[in-house]
Amino acid sequence: MTAIDDLTREHDLVVNLIGEVRAAHAATDTARMAELARQITNVLEPHTYVEEHGLFPMLAADFPDQVMALQADHRHIEAVLGEAGGGAPADPGWPARLVETLHLLREHILKEQDGVFPAALASLNPEDWDAVDTLRATVGTLLPAPGR
Repeated sequence: MTAIDDLTREHDLVVNLIGEVRAAHAATDTARMAELARQITNVLEPHTYVEEHGLFPMLAADFPDQVMALQADHRHIEAVLGEAGGGAPADPGWPARLVETLHLLREHILKEQDGVFPAALASLNPEDWDAVDTLRATVGTLLPAPGR
């Protein structure tokens, strides 16, 4: 499935960026952490849109609590990443808050990879996947085409 492939590749990119944030945190480079937070946001914006307007509504009837929890994670992650929207936040607690939030994001990614995506593959029909692919086409992706 192209949609799942794209979402998985975006997860892989985000995980790599999380590793870079950890290195920047170890170096106490808050400016670099903020730059990476903005990069993660740029990947997650279309990604989250596809999940919340494509996959999640199709799975919500069968998994309402899980979908609500994943959406709550999205809001929290967006809020902390968003603090870096204008540059490095002045709040001295932000770097630790970002690292903690990125740990949550990593766990969130595993829930999607191990739960949401297999459930979607098992339960969505071809028309559902067409709708998800159409939605993806409207929001795009920052990923290069496979093989590039």
